[in-house]
Amino acid sequence: MLTNHGRYSYSAIVNRPDYCWPEGKRLAVYIALNLEHFAFGEGLGAELAPGGPQPDILNYAWRDYGNRVGVWRLLELFEQLQLPVSLLVNSSIYDYCPEVVTAFRQRGDEIVAHGRTNSERQSLLSEAEEAALIAEVTQTLKQHEGQAPMGWLGPWISQSWQTPDLLKQAGYRYLLDWCCDDQPIWFKTESGPILAVPYPQEVNDIPAIMARRMGAAEFADLIIDNFDEMREQAKHQPLVFGIALHPYIVGQPFRLRHLRRALQHIVAYTSEIWLTQAGQIAAHIEALPRGTVP
Repeated sequence: MLTNHGRYSYSAIVNRPDYCWPEGKRLAVYIALNLEHFAFGEGLGAELAPGGPQPDILNYAWRDYGNRVGVWRLLELFEQLQLPVSLLVNSSIYDYCPEVVTAFRQRGDEIVAHGRTNSERQSLLSEAEEAALIAEVTQTLKQHEGQAPMGWLGPWISQSWQTPDLLKQAGYRYLLDWCCDDQPIWFKTESGPILAVPYPQEVNDIPAIMARRMGAAEFADLIIDNFDEMREQAKHQPLVFGIALHPYIVGQPFRLRHLRRALQHIVAYTSEIWLTQAGQIAAHIEALPRGTVP
């Protein structure tokens, strides 16, 4: 037998109980905007070009453009289209540019925990160190937002063997790290179930644009094609379509122009779809009869 994670069992999407999103809608759509902060001269970070010796000025400054410029352009676009957002926040953002989080909070957007900084991976920590990290991040967000976050996405989609157990113990209700399904599914933990809400790794600007070098127009077409296909698929099963974005990538003007085109296409179907946030998806699933969701 192969080693197994033990978190969930196999379940074919075509054989599951049916349900609907609010108002009988079949496709839930949410935007996950990653608000990230990086250490200068050390640690991890996405690269526009191969980095040289530290301090890597080119890539650090390129990532910082997202917090200084790109995120504000995106905020303006979300306001124009009246799009809700799940804001995935590195807790170090509150020390660096807290006004960005304030701007999203004021429009009622969800604040999701996204570790301390994307300069590190929590999966490399000991269990005690990871538990301390989760506690630190949770307390920081609670202090600034007035309530603890419902959801967690690990920096670099990093999890240790114990992460779901630690998140459940810390009071989290859902996690976003696993891209194994188009519906939410329940994960087993030592303290009871925690929900896995689908988070995209294909409709995601880092893998698409930075890893596969997809152009701005091509990435926008990817979003549109995925959306149109999932609208058809959702006639048979309720589905979740997430769009993962980073301000230092899609906040660049030439990419923003094409992203606007893709989001305008989605908004044209507002009457048919549920434009929502990851936390609202989780809350809806929690209210369904037991056994509806695998």
